[in-house]
Amino acid sequence: MSSLLDPNTDPRLRDQILTYALSEFLTDRERAQLLGLPDGCRIRERAKILAREKLKLGRNVWIGEGAVLDAQGGLTIGDNTQIGLNVMVWSHTSHKQAIEGLTGSPTKEGIRYKETRIGSNCFIAGPSVIGPGVSIGDRVVIAPLTFVDRDVDDGEVISATRELRKLREQVQHLENLVRDLATRPQPSRDANTAQ
Repeated sequence: MSSLLDPNTDPRLRDQILTYALSEFLTDRERAQLLGLPDGCRIRERAKILAREKLKLGRNVWIGEGAVLDAQGGLTIGDNTQIGLNVMVWSHTSHKQAIEGLTGSPTKEGIRYKETRIGSNCFIAGPSVIGPGVSIGDRVVIAPLTFVDRDVDDGEVISATRELRKLREQVQHLENLVRDLATRPQPSRDANTAQ
């Protein structure tokens, strides 16, 4: 068996792998306790926390099955927030590393870290994605299948279809303005030159 294990693996990574393997046999509350989460928190199977030491988690947070909480750039989640199944919350992005051909590089060059914040009493339905550096206020609802790449104010409800509907309404309003302007009678050139 020892030939299967890479002797160069960081012991912290090995510890994390074994902790998550053990957590599969625990209840949501036991799993939260094993991971050192605050009182009242629950975390479902196969949910992952990256860089637990940079996670600031409120009380009574529920984390759904398969969720990924990336705290590498710093992640804060307020009290009584629910993170749904397969939700991904990011605080870093490595797309520049990939574009620059640095994937697999031992350096962190091309990786950008940005603190991400989620307020209290929020509901984030899965499978949704919260981008790095986003700040979400309190009492926010994120509908399923939504990609959030902008800050969200307190009390907002965000969904891909709602955002599309708003955009369509704005486009329709602009088209109406253009049509109205195009059909208005234009002043005659003679009236302008007479002055």
